[in-house]
Amino acid sequence: MSLRTASGFLDSLRDGREVWLEGERVRDVTAHPRLAGAARTIAELYAMQHDPALRERLSADLDGSGERIGWSHVQPRTRDDLRRRREMIKCWADVNGGMLGRSPDFMNVMFAGYAAAHEYFAQGGAAYGDNIRRYHDRLRREDLCLTHTLIHPQRDRATAAPVAGDEENAARAIRETGAGAVIRGARMLATLAPFADELAVVPSISRFPPETEEAKPFALAFCVPMATPGLRFVCRKSLTPAGASAADYPLSARMDEMDAVAIFDDVLVPWERFFIYRNPRLVARITEAGPGHTLVQSAIKDLAKAEFLLGLAYNLAESINVLQFPNVQNNIREMITVTEMVRAAVLAAEADAVDGPGGTLVPNPRYLGQERFYFLEAFPRLLEIVRTLGAGGLMMTPAAADVRGPLAADVARYYQAASLPADRRIALFALASDAACSGFAGRNVLYERFFAGDPWRLGSLAAQRYPDRAALSERVWDFLRRAREWDAGAGPP
Repeated sequence: MSLRTASGFLDSLRDGREVWLEGERVRDVTAHPRLAGAARTIAELYAMQHDPALRERLSADLDGSGERIGWSHVQPRTRDDLRRRREMIKCWADVNGGMLGRSPDFMNVMFAGYAAAHEYFAQGGAAYGDNIRRYHDRLRREDLCLTHTLIHPQRDRATAAPVAGDEENAARAIRETGAGAVIRGARMLATLAPFADELAVVPSISRFPPETEEAKPFALAFCVPMATPGLRFVCRKSLTPAGASAADYPLSARMDEMDAVAIFDDVLVPWERFFIYRNPRLVARITEAGPGHTLVQSAIKDLAKAEFLLGLAYNLAESINVLQFPNVQNNIREMITVTEMVRAAVLAAEADAVDGPGGTLVPNPRYLGQERFYFLEAFPRLLEIVRTLGAGGLMMTPAAADVRGPLAADVARYYQAASLPADRRIALFALASDAACSGFAGRNVLYERFFAGDPWRLGSLAAQRYPDRAALSERVWDFLRRAREWDAGAGPP
């Protein structure tokens, strides 16, 4: 198999998985009014792979076999590979304005990196290294949609480790059988859970367990199908209003990728599906399994999102004839700066790529890591500028039905903009409102801030591990030494 189709993807979601939303079990996520939009949006990404005009941009030949795989599954070995993978990720992100954060390429890139670093996992036993390689091969050949869950349920954020009481709620191995280990408990932030084929339980780089005997049951990495017996998902409240149309809610109705808590009710995970088992050291040092690959997709998505919001801001300003004002121009300049700084980080990371595991080439993590911090702080400001430009117009936008309703003549007259007729102005402002003012927008801010883990913990780690720390400190002392020599007359005349 290769290059999944849209219909094949949607059919795969009707597998009996146990998904709960707002007190009811969802029997078919492709037909549920709050979930169907996101399912169709992801299906559209798979459909793009079969567009002859996009074939070479989105997929690659697998080892000269004639079988095609998506570029996000490729383990880059040259800068041209990095470029082509970037272009594939950007193509998917542009279609959705960067607003679909957990598109399938996110995990594809991650697991391509993990498979290249199979020797890291083999430190826990040769079988685990073999398991990650086999799993990646299956992932790319079947073009699976994979998602992951990172952390224990939010109970005590003061510690990264399971603490007293977590024995009853955090996912852990409770016993072993000849076939595998039995997992009980829960994990948080399973974004895309209703729409994925499989769930990866992998470590968060912001939460490090202690290397103790007590931590071992929690120190795991594995993948299981979503329809595995005993596995169920409790979704957060939907961001899609009941009966929402894409005309009124262009983002909420189509791109609420959903977040869920994954509950393991004595789930048997076969041994061949484990990559780390009862090994706190390997969990804590997971970044050694390939620096940068977990950040490259998010950085490219950030670029698409910044560009999309910049285009939205230009359209808002032009529609109501305020682009001529210096304050508006400087707000837009601010958005341009964010956009170009993100672009610079993406391109610099690619141009200054570093050697990765298994002979791969990895975008330089020093740039991608800092882009992550920069964008999570800049993104709320981008939305604030959109709100400022739209101003009161964002609150007075009627429904699309009003454009064709009994008062259509009034709407056509009183809702027009300086450069747009009423119907186009209403559509534009509906998009701006959904992007910057809705529940979708609020969740988007939280996603950017926390999807890679707690930014404060990550920031502390970045400060402690900055590679140039010692050299920069020594440069200061060297400057002071030369200043003393200058006073002593040892400097140049």
